[in-house]
Amino acid sequence: MLSNFGITFLSITFLTSFLLIYLSFNELKTANNKIPKKIYNFSSLQLIFTILSFLTLLAGFVVSDFSMSNVFENSHSTKPLLYKISGTWGSHEGSLLLWINILVLFSFLFLFYSNNNNKKFQLYTIIFQNFLIGTFLIFLLFNSNPFSLLFPVPNEGLGLNPILQDPALAIHPPLLYIGFVGSSIYFSAALAALISKVETKLFARVIKPWVSLSWFFQTLGILVGSVWAYYELGWGGFWFWDPVENSSLMPWLLMTALFHSVLVLERRLGLYSWVIILSILTFTMSVVGTFLVRSGILNSVHTFANDPSRGLFILTFLILMVFSSIFIFFKYSTTEKNTFKFLSKEFFILINNWFMVFFLLVVLIGTMYPIFLDTLFGTKISVGPPYYNFVLAPFLIPLLFLMTSGPKFNWISSESKKIFDLVFFISLFIFLAILFIVKEKNLIVNLTLIFSIYLTIQSLNDFYKAFKNKSINLSRVISHFGFGLLIFFISINHILSIEKNFNLKVGDEKNLSKFLIKFENIESYKIDNYQTIIGDFQILNKKNLIKKNLKPEIRIYDQPKTMTYEASIDSNFFSDTYLTMSNVSDSELFNIKLQIKPFMNFIWLSVFILSLGGVLNIFKRIKKV
Repeated sequence: MLSNFGITFLSITFLTSFLLIYLSFNELKTANNKIPKKIYNFSSLQLIFTILSFLTLLAGFVVSDFSMSNVFENSHSTKPLLYKISGTWGSHEGSLLLWINILVLFSFLFLFYSNNNNKKFQLYTIIFQNFLIGTFLIFLLFNSNPFSLLFPVPNEGLGLNPILQDPALAIHPPLLYIGFVGSSIYFSAALAALISKVETKLFARVIKPWVSLSWFFQTLGILVGSVWAYYELGWGGFWFWDPVENSSLMPWLLMTALFHSVLVLERRLGLYSWVIILSILTFTMSVVGTFLVRSGILNSVHTFANDPSRGLFILTFLILMVFSSIFIFFKYSTTEKNTFKFLSKEFFILINNWFMVFFLLVVLIGTMYPIFLDTLFGTKISVGPPYYNFVLAPFLIPLLFLMTSGPKFNWISSESKKIFDLVFFISLFIFLAILFIVKEKNLIVNLTLIFSIYLTIQSLNDFYKAFKNKSINLSRVISHFGFGLLIFFISINHILSIEKNFNLKVGDEKNLSKFLIKFENIESYKIDNYQTIIGDFQILNKKNLIKKNLKPEIRIYDQPKTMTYEASIDSNFFSDTYLTMSNVSDSELFNIKLQIKPFMNFIWLSVFILSLGGVLNIFKRIKKV
């Protein structure tokens, strides 16, 4: 019964997409500058039926309707309610339905909140957006239908991947998808702007809040996913350059470059073509990330089940989308003069943009190179932190310097400003005090510390000035402050982190230079749908004689049969003591990994502060409207 409702709702959604395209094309031929009410009505209907289809699937998970193959493959009657709900988007089919819901939601919001703009521009945006919606609906209905039926109906489901049964993973995908899929609306708007020849400053003002919104949710999604990976996967850090992690970072880099470029386009001519290209590329990289996750070509804890037909569809769609965008761009784009005065604010923004593009290329090559190597030559390699740290770290230093110096200059004018001022020398003094304590000898790390401190102190100075000078962009100040803190605490974390690997039996102890680790006991329990083996460890810090009790786990899940390793983390304000254990085959030994991770909470807080800048920018826009 639920399955029939779901398919019906999706079919009506597809029909409304077709009608919106048809009506919008017809309306382009009329002379008046007002969009008819029927287009608004169909957009509302489209949103209603899309949400109903998602709620139908959600109901199937809540009531454990195993007649639907998607519920059978990703749920179990004994699962807690929270994970039944999150199971709705914990699979390829369910997440694709969520993806379509967000596509429709942004189409609806754009139509209703941009009703004072150029009519042709609005209609073409709705047309392109509904081409995307219709294409993904075809993919969903014919290849990845979440409502497909099973017969005979199973009595029980297979269960959700245990590592996805986590509160952070209940909210991580929706946050990330709003960022990913939200970029579709300015992709559609960019193509519409080219065809309708919309005025450049109007285009910048229209897409700016959508870029801010998607950037904010993308940042929060990355943050939540990073926190989840830290305590769930046993990696013990904030970022590991996993290919699927990279697929979320690549659009974020382009969103960041795009938002800064829009600031320039709002104020003067120039960068119009660049903003169009970035708008197209951002959604393109979102689709690339979708292809990587769903095609089965990546080996990652984040990827969905392998199905070559899914990858082929997304790859075909990606190729068509890229070539169509290139065709429209070259057919309708016009030449423009990009003459920026040296050392003007827009000059610094443009240089920062090129840094973002460079970072994107480095991450893209590091992600795709192993795939091509495996496909062409059958050679399997992994590209990890050493590559990214070696290539990216030196270029982070000038980026920090430009982020600090650029805002000091004026728009358009190249009036001379002091770069190395009192704030710089205060920052240098703070760095020397820190260097005296940590005694770091690596030049790149030290330079990163200097300029991250410089950006942080300069942002605090700008924050103070913002209360007197209303022209100072507070959202920029907060985001730059968060970024400066983030790089500073990452650097300190890199310098002070400790990691030790060793094997122990129950009753053994390990004497390290600063710590004494005792493996006191081991216990086993049956909890809900898994068996847990809990280790009892005493860790003594010899320096300050602080004793900590940590209890890492090995969990063996029934549905599906899976073994996971749960970290035990003793977290205080300044540092985390992080312990994992795993069984060594055919022996009484357990492999133990001890990590001391300073300032982890400050790293998470820094990203949150960084994202707040995007929120302020959105509220600022709403207030103006």
